Amino acid sequence: MTDSTKPVVPPAGRRRVARRFDGRGLWADTRAAVPDASLALVITGLVFWWLWVRVENGTSGTTEVMPFLADAPRYWLYWLCQAFGWSGLLWAYVTIVFGLLRSGSRPPWRWMTAARVEKWHRTTSLTTIGLMFMHAVTFFGAEIQANFDGQAAGDLVRTAFLEAFVPGGYPSGTGRIAILLGLIAFYLGIVLGLAYYVRQRTGARMWRALHRFIIVVYVLSVWHTLLYGTNVWYDGSFRTLVWALQMPLAGLLLLRLLAPARPSERLRLRGPGREPRPLPLTARVAGRLAVVATIVGLAAVIVSGTDGGRTPDGASSGLWPEQWVIWTGLLALTLVLVAVAHRLRPSGPATARSREREGGDREDDDRQADLPQPTG
Repeated sequence: MTDSTKPVVPPAGRRRVARRFDGRGLWADTRAAVPDASLALVITGLVFWWLWVRVENGTSGTTEVMPFLADAPRYWLYWLCQAFGWSGLLWAYVTIVFGLLRSGSRPPWRWMTAARVEKWHRTTSLTTIGLMFMHAVTFFGAEIQANFDGQAAGDLVRTAFLEAFVPGGYPSGTGRIAILLGLIAFYLGIVLGLAYYVRQRTGARMWRALHRFIIVVYVLSVWHTLLYGTNVWYDGSFRTLVWALQMPLAGLLLLRLLAPARPSERLRLRGPGREPRPLPLTARVAGRLAVVATIVGLAAVIVSGTDGGRTPDGASSGLWPEQWVIWTGLLALTLVLVAVAHRLRPSGPATARSREREGGDREDDDRQADLPQPTG
């Protein structure tokens, strides 16, 4: 005989599905990211010191562009902004590497398990978002500190906020394009990066599909750096090095597309399990061809030395693209994201079951990736 007064405890899987946002997971990852973020601050400090030394000894490329910044003690916030920008780009590079290793064929090293790489990817992602935020905040502070137009306090804060945080708000020069690209990368990084913590609501399939677009955030960040980073403003070995460092990343992306960890993502043109639908087949083939073209383009840039940099005594080329081109591209990307989300959304009576099956928790996903994968 059963006790009718005994409370009914719902299955753990259903409790997880009921949560719209995985706050506990975010808090746990934030705590786990403390050592990583601490290291990032140390690296930022070293970059800040290196930039300062170059200003003091007269070798800074930035002071060739803006000579007034040679007064480093007065404009120290600008140099701190630069330091956060470079460390943020470095951490973005690292987190993309971890993400590609997690979703592709990982090296045969026993210590590099899927769970460990996944944890590194999450913590470095949070650190990257933090560094990008500090890059924007210190730029905001640098604009207030400079106050070239002698504005009153209220007007100065409003103008600085508009230029540092509102896409399209920077009114002049190369910054009209470069800062727009950087802010789009920042806000997309927040949305696509933190989407992991709502995967129990959206389903794991939708989250994984949307998260793949995080590579766009990295591309925009590099574009922002090469276009507006005064340390790489002019042609030279350091600018070429920044281009060259993208080659290993592009190669790793191609490897991930050719040999994904999940069998369902492999491109099969013949035999059992071959692609049954033209749209996925076209998308996968196009993606691989695009990465190959990117590698060829990077190689051409590195070998030729023609990388879009300026020459100190030469005339700068016209600013391109215009803002409307970037806004059009962002609109197209948004429509693609909406279409992907609509196509992969859980629906009907099976919604709860699909969420529980696809996005129950991170441990299930890690164990699935650690299982031996069939070859072919």
